[in-house]
Amino acid sequence: MEEKVYTYDTGEVTVTYDSRRCIHAEECVKGLQSVFNPNKRPWIQPEYATPEEIRDVVHRCPTGALHVKRANTGEEDQAIPARNTISVNPDGPIYFRGNIVVQSQEGDPVLQDSRFALCRCGASGNKPACDNSHKKIDFSASSHIPRAPFSSDRQQEKTGEGETLILKVMKNGPLLVEGSYQIYSTTSQPVNSSKTIALCRCGGSSDKPFCDGTHKEIGFNG
Repeated sequence: MEEKVYTYDTGEVTVTYDSRRCIHAEECVKGLQSVFNPNKRPWIQPEYATPEEIRDVVHRCPTGALHVKRANTGEEDQAIPARNTISVNPDGPIYFRGNIVVQSQEGDPVLQDSRFALCRCGASGNKPACDNSHKKIDFSASSHIPRAPFSSDRQQEKTGEGETLILKVMKNGPLLVEGSYQIYSTTSQPVNSSKTIALCRCGGSSDKPFCDGTHKEIGFNG
């Protein structure tokens, strides 16, 4: 996964933008157009809003492409949700929010963030992150989540509060999710679980969003 980061600094606040992780959800533009305006150059002008306003809108970005730091602390200004959540988007990526750590198959850290968008069409040029390739290839996938993998009462009680959610990228295979979380979509009720799940990254599974081994049959590379 590659980065292409641009920095916008007012002396009071610094906004960074990773264009490789942006999929133009436009939450920033809809939320604070005085700062985020694609018709202006530069398109991010943080001097036109307060640090608090910028922070609130930056956190709406579902991919983690945007981040903000306060100059007086030098630390990132973000609110990590108490509960780890996984949201399956129809015909598009899977969104993660919470205390997220993306790892390689060997356990090496790739990314630590509070937001991440996983490619599930198999076509992204910036795997495992989504880069909007699902639109180019007309990827079609329901957001329905079968409840069968989450049948245990003990798993239902888990909320993921304060826990790290490990996203382990298996070479040429699925994404393993380890930790407690709440998973939901536009067509399913939220389900709390701590069950380790394998999410499809190749786009070919017949059991989406879960992996069914199809990546081996189609020679998925990523």
